[in-house]
Amino acid sequence: MRIRINQNEKSKFTRMCISEAIVSLLKNTPLDKVKISDIAKRAGVSRMSFYKYYHSSHAALNDYLDIIISEYLQKSDADRITNEFLNYDHILYALKFFDKYADFFLTLARQEQYSIMINGINQFMVEHIYPEKEISVYELYSYAGALLNTFLKWEENGKKESAEELACTICKMYRTKEQ
Repeated sequence: MRIRINQNEKSKFTRMCISEAIVSLLKNTPLDKVKISDIAKRAGVSRMSFYKYYHSSHAALNDYLDIIISEYLQKSDADRITNEFLNYDHILYALKFFDKYADFFLTLARQEQYSIMINGINQFMVEHIYPEKEISVYELYSYAGALLNTFLKWEENGKKESAEELACTICKMYRTKEQ
């Protein structure tokens, strides 16, 4: 019996392989020195396959973050995200979810690719939180930046505090009620 994989799943798998190959290469090589041929070889695809999806490695990293955020949206309760995004339970869930991708985020940080991360979280806030809340977009940008920086420093420092402790700290910053 053959297992059928639809084109969307195959495309996503290929794109993830490409992005994960880039992240792997970035551990020893600056982004501007990573060659498309090295990415393709590491990902197990042809250069033509790389260019089918991306015009640059930077575009691939942006797409990988989009894939991560899409998974986050699929696995979390949409109402919780929009209605309770400053809530302890949601912050804790977000910390634990994104911790699964710590290698990606830490590699981008070491490569000084903060713009990929901050642009991704800002876009998420504008598309998924801003339309549902009566809150200034600048408050969202402030929260997004603080959350990203706190998460990165927590990861970089070896997660000495538990995710629960960090969620409490973030809630205190925004004076939200723990549940």
